[in-house]
Amino acid sequence: MALSVPLTFSLLASALFIAPVLARVHQHSSQLPVNKYDYIVVGAGAAGLGTSLLLASRRMVLAPSLFLRPALGIFDTAPSSLSILMTFFSDEGILAAQVPLLAPTLTPNYMSHHYGSSEDYDRLARITGDSGWSWNNMKQYIKRHEKIVPPADGHNTTGQYTPSLHGTNGVLPKSLPGYSVATDSRIIATTRELSSEFPFNQDITSGNVLGVTWVQSAIGGGKRSSSSTTYLASVKDRKNVDVLVNAQVTKLLRTGTVGGKPSFKGVQYAAAPGSPTQTAYAREEVILSAGSLGTPQILMLSGIGDKDELASHYITTVIENTSVGKNLSDHALLPNNWIVQGTESLDGLFRDQSALNSALVQWQANKTGPLVHGTVNHIGFFRLPSDAPIFETTSDPSSGPTASHYELIFSSYWLHPTLPSPANGSYMTICSALISPTSRGYLKLASADPFQTPLINPQYLSTAFDKYTLREAVKAAKRFTSGPAWADYILAPYGDLASTNTDADIDAYARKYTSTIFHPVGTAAMSAKDAGWGVVDPDFRLKGADGVRIVDASVWPFVPNAHTQGPVYLLAERAASIIAEPSKSNADLRGNLGFLNPRSR
Repeated sequence: MALSVPLTFSLLASALFIAPVLARVHQHSSQLPVNKYDYIVVGAGAAGLGTSLLLASRRMVLAPSLFLRPALGIFDTAPSSLSILMTFFSDEGILAAQVPLLAPTLTPNYMSHHYGSSEDYDRLARITGDSGWSWNNMKQYIKRHEKIVPPADGHNTTGQYTPSLHGTNGVLPKSLPGYSVATDSRIIATTRELSSEFPFNQDITSGNVLGVTWVQSAIGGGKRSSSSTTYLASVKDRKNVDVLVNAQVTKLLRTGTVGGKPSFKGVQYAAAPGSPTQTAYAREEVILSAGSLGTPQILMLSGIGDKDELASHYITTVIENTSVGKNLSDHALLPNNWIVQGTESLDGLFRDQSALNSALVQWQANKTGPLVHGTVNHIGFFRLPSDAPIFETTSDPSSGPTASHYELIFSSYWLHPTLPSPANGSYMTICSALISPTSRGYLKLASADPFQTPLINPQYLSTAFDKYTLREAVKAAKRFTSGPAWADYILAPYGDLASTNTDADIDAYARKYTSTIFHPVGTAAMSAKDAGWGVVDPDFRLKGADGVRIVDASVWPFVPNAHTQGPVYLLAERAASIIAEPSKSNADLRGNLGFLNPRSR
């Protein structure tokens, strides 16, 4: 059965951005000076904001949006002036979007910031037939994108990462954990005690993700680093930036035919359900960056998708493409909880309002203390044994031999998306996550109303491989906690985990508690230009159309070996290079064209 996204989910998404003070804020579209610009960017998460700031070099910058309610950004490339329109649902003053440890109270990413396996990118290059997607080309963007900074507690990070792999002058600050938790030393000890199965990996930015590693997080100076506080904030002083608050794109507008293809160089938007629609047009292109759920929804509302599905909502098909909204891939998440000794876990902090208030005072004063904790300090990526029985009937779906099948995510407190925290006691959590799933879901319109959230069926654990792998990931978590380092800390597994004694028990447990880590991709998949499937070409252009590119996680044809924030930023970096200078799409343009480096201005 297809699932409707809960209303609370889309409402919480409105708190994803910290809005900086920007020039010329407009409360209504009637205040805008013009309605035609060079570029329009729909959506402004990591991809939209990242792409647009990099394109600011070509007189373009961006606009924020909601996860399912994408707003719009419009950019002008006139040589004598820079006219930029940004529209978004502001979350100015939302404390939980600034304080790292409060991230789980919202729906955005949990700040883990890495890029995946080198073999993910090489696989994408093979799928698309474009060598520009290979790791050897894509890794150049890491140092352009990130700015590694000291952790909030200023501890010595020697041996916790490899400095040469990172950038120090990029746009987005990131750091190693800035607050030590009770499980840290025990996790590292286990990588020594059980090294054959759980080795330590100093830095997965190398492209080899296998092993347990210290988490690198999008946190700088004790504060959450988002695309809004970094890419967007960098344009706050521009006098020629127009900001339109609270507007939602409802569909792309067809503006003609170019080269036998329908051209979509316009957008329709509205302030709220039932309000009058407004239009804006692009001289060059519309860049759709509304995310893996928002992007296919807008495409289908615009008449781009499966003709039978569109006809069921009385939408005229302009481009028949059955891949739109299909191929949904995600990292399924299964939390495993243990009861632990003492009061060293962070559970007490969440229950004690006085302690939480004190921690908040400390954070506000100097951005230190428990609230700078980025929810996890360690993660680990692992493979099934090459002789695992599942490979007798299923080919290996991973990207390659240094890519993973599953992940373990370690938290020094109760973390469970589907169960409330117990009223007392101390806990630790190891989440098992499925990294190379073979299950594929889909997204469909619920109606032709752009303000109604779509129907989503992720079809988690619908294949034998996925069931087997998540089962083995639970077993791995249990073996990890059996090491000597945990003997004086763990009291017992919590709840149903204690009863997972057989494969059938684990499968039932997984069916009951598996949810999502919110890494959906693939609903507007990238493929080779001559492929009979897919939604975009390797240069992000919408297949069968003129004037539209898609730049967000939806174009990944498979989910990478990473929490998807990092890979999406790299995608945005390459998109900016391709759009700014198509003939040099495989080169780092910011290195040889000063106008692509915001620091050159």
